[in-house]
Amino acid sequence: MGAAEEDKPTTTPPPPPPLTHAQFLSWKRQKDADASARRAEAERKREEDIRAGIVQMNGRELFLNEPGVFDNDLY
Repeated sequence: MGAAEEDKPTTTPPPPPPLTHAQFLSWKRQKDADASARRAEAERKREEDIRAGIVQMNGRELFLNEPGVFDNDLY
């Protein structure tokens, strides 16, 4: 068991080529665009679910959409 493993030559894979500044910026822009698209889609879906009554609004959404609920002059 141990002898067979010792006979194998241990080779490490070559290091990846260096990343240029332009390649990094391109990757970063793409990553940010993907994240922004995912966020926008999630926000759109949440708004649809709230309108359909599937999901309740959280406190911030309730305050922004129905500020009269928080009017303390009524009490």
